[in-house]
Amino acid sequence: MTFSERDYMEGTRGTQAVDWEERIDTQRLRTERKERALERLQETELGAMLLVSDPNIRYVTGLAMTGGSGADHYTLLTEDGDIVHWDTADHASNQRFNCPWLHDIRYACPGLGNVPRASGSPSARQFLVSKMAETVYEAMEEYGVADEALGIDVGNRGLLEAFEDLGVEVDTGTAQSVMEDARKVKTRDEIECLRMVASICEAGFQTIKDTAKPGMRETEVWGEAVSELWRHGAFVGGGYLTSGPNTWPKHQANTTDRMIRPGDLVYADMYNIGYLGYRSCYYRTFSMGEPTQEQRDAYETARDNLYDVLERIEPGATTDEISQGFPDMEGEHADYYDADEHWQMTTNHWAHGLGLQLYEVPLIWRGLSPDHPIEIEEGMTMAVETQEPAGRQGVRVEEMVVVRENGVEILSQWPVEEITVIDH
Repeated sequence: MTFSERDYMEGTRGTQAVDWEERIDTQRLRTERKERALERLQETELGAMLLVSDPNIRYVTGLAMTGGSGADHYTLLTEDGDIVHWDTADHASNQRFNCPWLHDIRYACPGLGNVPRASGSPSARQFLVSKMAETVYEAMEEYGVADEALGIDVGNRGLLEAFEDLGVEVDTGTAQSVMEDARKVKTRDEIECLRMVASICEAGFQTIKDTAKPGMRETEVWGEAVSELWRHGAFVGGGYLTSGPNTWPKHQANTTDRMIRPGDLVYADMYNIGYLGYRSCYYRTFSMGEPTQEQRDAYETARDNLYDVLERIEPGATTDEISQGFPDMEGEHADYYDADEHWQMTTNHWAHGLGLQLYEVPLIWRGLSPDHPIEIEEGMTMAVETQEPAGRQGVRVEEMVVVRENGVEILSQWPVEEITVIDH
């Protein structure tokens, strides 16, 4: 009997390293990601890219960047595949010892972010950003790309001017496109990371079902769920739990000290929970006791809308076509919000790519996709979410999926057919 690559990897395995079965191969994960970025770079006129965005740095280096944009760390990738990484003294020293796949790690000058901003001195800010550019230019000279165009994945004016003062031709749009194109279709190990984080989220959902009861505060229940996520090795960068009237419209504070009461709807959003850097977005709705018929009907509508969208997703489909599965301006949503023509821009019903960031390619919703469509490709991963009011409360539901040859494979497995009932 032979097994395809997908057959062999499909199915969540343990989070630990073992020698008796194949699991997520982190060396292969790093290698294939770098190869993809390098292939896209070599298709351009750039001689190198300077990566400042944390997810882009992690994609190319495998380093555990957890923020959005590098303040004191940045990475150079040359057209020949050379990598130079700069980081703070503690981090750089640690990386030199623990990351043998990286051969050139240097001490960074924090030219962007909080350090120059907190200096309170315009001249200090100029000094720091100029020094940062100089450190990168020195490396470009060493690796033979100083006379070629440099792509930068952020559009910081001060940094661009500092490179221009050194005679470097800089380009921001191309580098951003290179990394976007490299990251939009996932490797098999990336997909398994997303499958793993979905399973960890499900452990959190189970904790909510087992823990929540009338009289407990939202913060208490969510705290128990977060503890379970940490226990499984997740990075918790977001998420919330809300209940009763806080569920519609969703409360601005997300999780509050409100006490949960019998008859409440409760939903949790496991968003920005990470495993090896790969982020989740995963809603499920619970009820404290049996839901009312109104609540059941609302959930059925939200679920059916969600699966209408999922049935439209396949390779070659375009986002304008898919977006038509989401609710339009008619109905309770627009009426409830006293909505105008801009309501569709709020992304209350949408799909968004998942990966090393919470929002990646593709984005699908009625406020954008009809006039700006892109084509869906096999290997894209995304979260698709819908919601619906149920009187003074509301429901939300969401699935994490990967695009396969003939449609989508659903990575999330918490029961979706009905609202999850919490007995008390």
